[in-house]
Amino acid sequence: MKNKIVIAVISIALLVACKQNKTTETQTVSSDGSSKFDDLANMAFEENRPTDEQAKTLADELLFQRACQTYLWALPLINTLSMKEGSEKTFGAGYNVLPIWKKRLDANTLVTTPNSDVIYAMSYVDLGKDGPIVFEAPPMLQGILLDFWQRPIPVDGGKYFGDLGFFGPDAGKGGKFLILPPNYKGKVPSGYFVYRSGTNNVFIFLRAFYQDPSNLAPAVSLMENSKVYPLGKEASALPMKYPDASGVAADMLPARNFSAFEQLKRLVDTEEPENIGSPDWLGMLASIGIVKGKPFNPDAHTKDILDKAAKAAYKMSRVIGFKQEVSGRSFIVYPNHQWVNPLAGATPDNIGGPFADLGWKRKDGGFTDIDLRTWFFTDYYSISPGMISQTPGKGAKYVIAFRDKEGKYLDPSATYKVSLPANVPAANFWSLTLYESENASGYANGQPFPSLGSRDKPVQNADGSTDLYIGPKAPDGKTANWLKTIPGKGYFAILRLYGPTEKAIDNSWIPSDFEKIN
Repeated sequence: MKNKIVIAVISIALLVACKQNKTTETQTVSSDGSSKFDDLANMAFEENRPTDEQAKTLADELLFQRACQTYLWALPLINTLSMKEGSEKTFGAGYNVLPIWKKRLDANTLVTTPNSDVIYAMSYVDLGKDGPIVFEAPPMLQGILLDFWQRPIPVDGGKYFGDLGFFGPDAGKGGKFLILPPNYKGKVPSGYFVYRSGTNNVFIFLRAFYQDPSNLAPAVSLMENSKVYPLGKEASALPMKYPDASGVAADMLPARNFSAFEQLKRLVDTEEPENIGSPDWLGMLASIGIVKGKPFNPDAHTKDILDKAAKAAYKMSRVIGFKQEVSGRSFIVYPNHQWVNPLAGATPDNIGGPFADLGWKRKDGGFTDIDLRTWFFTDYYSISPGMISQTPGKGAKYVIAFRDKEGKYLDPSATYKVSLPANVPAANFWSLTLYESENASGYANGQPFPSLGSRDKPVQNADGSTDLYIGPKAPDGKTANWLKTIPGKGYFAILRLYGPTEKAIDNSWIPSDFEKIN
């Protein structure tokens, strides 16, 4: 009896081992995709013609591939559309609705890499529906006007692009900003700063700064002095609404399923085709069923493929978004360190850097760098000359950490130290913020905000330097300098220097990498 039990145990163990080996082998084959590609490439037609089954397999593959590439090409649009639709679903729609994060933006708002250390407001207007729009700004505001490709909107005169407020034509004095639709032929009245959009749909992104985290009222009041209304209809315009968006659950992340293509269809129907893309890309949209003015009602099988394509394409964008080198160019900011920025190498006369302009058009070939643009819009939104100014004391400097000193992804189970040398070169303030690796939203770590900065008054060392600690538990006596991480929940970090001074711009001041201390 004993021998039979032993034999039975051995048999079960061998069976489990065989299963494990088979599973491992299957996973190895499928993980690099070789089996699938071999099957497609070596498909043997009958009499040089595909069978019905082969034709269906290849047609499905073609639809999947076209949908994936369309998603990646359209990611800036999907990013903006998802912000708009997530906002309008939660806070209401219309040119008169301006949600303001009146108590700062925390991890309840799902949006790519927000800054918890300023007061945000975001709005969306449709020039095709409401005609030219006036944005009336108070003094001391900072904002950007972008089309739905998130390109800074050019301003008449050729000197400014997108910026208003401190870095715009009003130089922070406030004023009336007139946003015109594409190819506008009407008379332009005087008394306005004139912005000519490349799309009917426009994204209004505003920021206001506070000095004391315990007193946000002045910054919020400044935002509430903003007005949006159709040109010539100020007296009859809908009354402004300023809902408080702080602490409210709102999903404004890029759509990651079939709904992304539904969003694109709604956008196409509100735009002229040339506003969206070239004839070739309009053809790609048409190949998956998206054509202006025509129904988009795919059958269940097609919808399933498009859904899977959106999910796969988003994952592809995340692969691109964690790279430190894209299109043959390193994003490393400081030699022998891990901090990155896609505009590394920018100068005051060339703020986009030597590689591409702010529309992601390559300077060495004249083509749109799709991977570079994908890198940006899977993790971030909005860009303008003022935002990334290389003039000392203006704009901001952003450096991003995906990896630690050893070159490994930041480990949420480990405790790290980041050392900031004395005299941080930021005229306004600095902050370090953590973001979810899964989708780039604010890191939900249970703390009020996933950021720590100069206005939080962390403890300094005797030499004026500041050590920040990032990990599951604060080292003894370091709570004031600590950001919490959750084991199993991956993250990355952005260090922001607002009003960067000379040593930030010339990279002579260098923060340490994330260094493990346990």
